[in-house]
Amino acid sequence: MQHFPIFLDLQGQTVAIAGNGEFALAKLRLLLKTQARLTVYAPAPEADLRALIAAHAVTLIQRAATADDLTGVALAYAAHGEAQADAQFAARARSVGVLVNVVDNLEASAFITPAIVDRDPVTIAIGTEGAAPVLARAIKTDLEEKLPQGLGPLARAGKLFRPHAEALPQGRRRRDFWADYYFETGPQVLAEVGEELLEHALHDILRRHLEAGEPQGRVDLVGAGPGDPELMTQRARRLLDRADVVIHDRLVPAAILELARREAQFIPVGKEGFGPSTPQDQINAAMIRHARNGAHVLRLKGGDASVFGRLDEEAEALTEAGIDWAVTPGITAASAAAAVIGRSLTQRGRNSDLRLLTAHDINGFADHDWRSLARNGSVAAIYMGKRAARFLQGRLLMHGADGATPVTLVENASRPDQRILATRLDRLTADLAAAAPSGPVLTLFGLAPAKAAETLPTLLEEMA
Repeated sequence: MQHFPIFLDLQGQTVAIAGNGEFALAKLRLLLKTQARLTVYAPAPEADLRALIAAHAVTLIQRAATADDLTGVALAYAAHGEAQADAQFAARARSVGVLVNVVDNLEASAFITPAIVDRDPVTIAIGTEGAAPVLARAIKTDLEEKLPQGLGPLARAGKLFRPHAEALPQGRRRRDFWADYYFETGPQVLAEVGEELLEHALHDILRRHLEAGEPQGRVDLVGAGPGDPELMTQRARRLLDRADVVIHDRLVPAAILELARREAQFIPVGKEGFGPSTPQDQINAAMIRHARNGAHVLRLKGGDASVFGRLDEEAEALTEAGIDWAVTPGITAASAAAAVIGRSLTQRGRNSDLRLLTAHDINGFADHDWRSLARNGSVAAIYMGKRAARFLQGRLLMHGADGATPVTLVENASRPDQRILATRLDRLTADLAAAAPSGPVLTLFGLAPAKAAETLPTLLEEMA
């Protein structure tokens, strides 16, 4: 992040704009939304600019600004649309320590002005580090359509009521109060009777929350999906946003954890096949302890919580402890990997069943019905099979599997660094060793990529 986003208090501060035409006009229109004192330096202002200045009693100085003029100014905008004039103004502003923005010149600017969605006092700023203003405007348009116009009145009433809300302790109880107001009772009151009764509604909501006492802790067991934040369910994202404590697996990427509240407590409980792992008893104890302290706990698992996620053990421990819990499913890695290679996991005339297998369990390599799996047309999605590849290959070949059976391995399915290895059973171990994937791998036995090989980025190609 090169440009750090902040919201600057401009009440009573002076902002200088230098320019005669459309660039200065655009900046003036934006800055008129603030409470700043605005001064425009324009030797020959065009008619539209002059009219806007007159309509809002903006100070107009019909000459170029000097360094003395700019001393003490909070912000300055060089908006001539002409390189030499902008450079001269910017140099004078910098000489007296004023932050300056040169319109359409990122390199010469000390700050950039983001695209803004205005629901005063709710303000959303959208920036792209100056790289893609068109993208920022598209995001702004999308948000403008989604955010109700009533958001402003709700926020204004809420802002005035904040001192009263301090009767509730900081943390979950206060957040629950504001969530009730902003997302349930407040919008209903605004729609039915109008803004004038919002304060009355706030007092009523506060009374109810004070009488309710301490909230009960609970645990949500949530599948985060294969790693792409866009493949999370809407419910999973809502729960992540509300959680006080997030107990997460190793396979949950930072891009998903960043969707949680900044104030949330994060507890990593990594598990890795044949590697260091957090004991399940410790995970259960952490969930129970935080829930008993009144926290909303999110047990966040990669993929789907019910597929090789030890869901039953955790649910049983929570039930025995008297903790309320619920399960939110997620997209499992098998589905994500099949989507990556463009294949169906089941196909009429090929396989009428699908095996979801783990390559190892708590006792080591896992045994399966190899003879059945080795039959022609069988399809299996094998989890945690990277280190067990030689074992899997040997068992299948020993039980009659054809060495030419296609095998596709997908590393980091759905993530930006996903990679694909298309091979066959008799070459599986050698090709996997040559590719040496470092991330989690899902093995699709009996499936080859649907797309032409040259269109797929493969592990072996990246090594060449």
